[in-house]
Amino acid sequence: MKKPPASLTILLLFLPFCTQAGQEKKEQAPRVYELRIYHAHEGKLDALHSRFRDHTCKLFAKHGMRNVGYWVPVENDSERLIYIISHASREAAKNSWGAFLGDPNWVAAYKASTKEGKLVRKIESTFLTATDYSPPLKIEAADPVRLFELRTYTTNPGKRPDINRRFRDHTCALFTRHGMTNILYCDLMKDQGGSEITLTYLISHKDATARAASWEGFRKDDDWQAARKASEQKGPILRQPGGVQSTLLAATDYSPMK
Repeated sequence: MKKPPASLTILLLFLPFCTQAGQEKKEQAPRVYELRIYHAHEGKLDALHSRFRDHTCKLFAKHGMRNVGYWVPVENDSERLIYIISHASREAAKNSWGAFLGDPNWVAAYKASTKEGKLVRKIESTFLTATDYSPPLKIEAADPVRLFELRTYTTNPGKRPDINRRFRDHTCALFTRHGMTNILYCDLMKDQGGSEITLTYLISHKDATARAASWEGFRKDDDWQAARKASEQKGPILRQPGGVQSTLLAATDYSPMK
C-alpha cells in the first residue's frame, strides 16, 4: 500500500489541535450583557419577585440566558427591579428571548400572575459588552450579603476613551486599594443610544459604612488626585452636571450574585 505524503501526514496530525483551538476560541468569545430595569405597577413588586423566583429565572436558564444578578434599589420609591443577564451573542439573545416568550410554561406563569392586572408598567433594556479591563465575572453569593452600586458615567463628546483609559490605568486599582470590589465594567453596544458617551459599571461594598469610608479614602488619595488632574489636562471628561449617576442596590433572595 502506498504511503501518504509526509506533508499530508503532518496535516492530519495537527488537524485535531486546530479544531480544538477553534472551539476554545469560540467558547471564549465575549459575552453580551443585558441590563434590564422593570418598573412595577404600584403594589405589584412582590408579585413580580415571586414570578422571577418561581418561574422566570429557571426559564431564562432553560433557554440559554445566564442569570447574573437581581437587585432592587435601596431607595426604591418607584418599585423597580434591576437585573443583569448575559448571552453568547446578540443573535443568541434574540433567539433566547423568542424561545422564552413562546414557552408554554412562561405563557402559563404570565397568565396566572396577571389575573389581577399586569405587574410591569415599563421595561428598559440595554445591551452591553465588557471593557478590556473588566475583571473576569464572578457570579457568587457572599456571606454576609454585599451592598452593590451601579454607576453610569456620561462623558463629554469624544471623551469615552479617556474615561476608559483612566479606569484601566488607575481607578480600578485604587478602588481595590480602598476596599471596593470591581465586578463588571461595560461599554454600551454601538447600536444603543448614548454608546459613544457612556460607561456603566458595577462594584460592591461590605456595607453602607464601608462604602462611605471607601469613597472618602479614594477621593483623598494622592494617586487619584494626580491621575484625575493628568487625565483632564485637555478638559473635563465627564459631563457637568449629571455626568455621574449612582444607584445603591440590594440583592434579591433569588439573585445568584449577592
